[in-house]
Amino acid sequence: MNKKKLILIADDEIGIHESLRMYLVREGYEVYSVFRGDDVMEAFNRMRPDLVILDIMMPGRSGTQVCADIRAVSMTPVIMLTAKGEEVDKLLGFALGADDYMVKPFSPREVVSRIQVIFRRMNQMQTEPEQGKLVIGNTVIDLRCYEVRVKGESVLLSPKEVEILHLMASHPRQVFTREQLLDNIWGFDFNGDPRVVDTSIKRIRKKLPEETDILLRSVYGVGYKTEVREGA
Repeated sequence: MNKKKLILIADDEIGIHESLRMYLVREGYEVYSVFRGDDVMEAFNRMRPDLVILDIMMPGRSGTQVCADIRAVSMTPVIMLTAKGEEVDKLLGFALGADDYMVKPFSPREVVSRIQVIFRRMNQMQTEPEQGKLVIGNTVIDLRCYEVRVKGESVLLSPKEVEILHLMASHPRQVFTREQLLDNIWGFDFNGDPRVVDTSIKRIRKKLPEETDILLRSVYGVGYKTEVREGA
């Protein structure tokens, strides 16, 4: 029997917890609630959730700070919630490694749908043979466990960042537009800012060590491509 996936909800509004819990439990998920930003990491480390729903504005530590804390130690998917609708907040959330972003008020049914899409995509990436382990020189990208290693050392990327790197590295020298990356990684129904691609590429570049044999290049006015270091 498959173990139920655990969803950690971090929000200071009781109504958010109650509405999301009802829908999530109905869909077969387990739910754990936290109401203060200061308590999220303790619960995260203790419960080891499969996904985190994280409000940006909470008492104590902010959701953006907590998202950065999570990304420092884990690739667990994060969906960020906020009452703010400005694009800068969305870009900040994605820049910190969030996998999705929803503005309040929202439909709990839509949140459940987003969660299912994330889990379905991760499961698909992990089970399809052609989407498995990729080795380029000294760099290994393994979607079966969402792991990236350079010269044997682990590089902590978010799930979306791993997927972007794997897709581009699987097609060296092919130029991907922002729209192509959005369609392939975020899905055709993504309605956010295309600049999320730019922030994700910047994060991947920053995280990959200089000695990696996979090089991410910008193609001015078009998009991005990967190249393999000479001699790799």
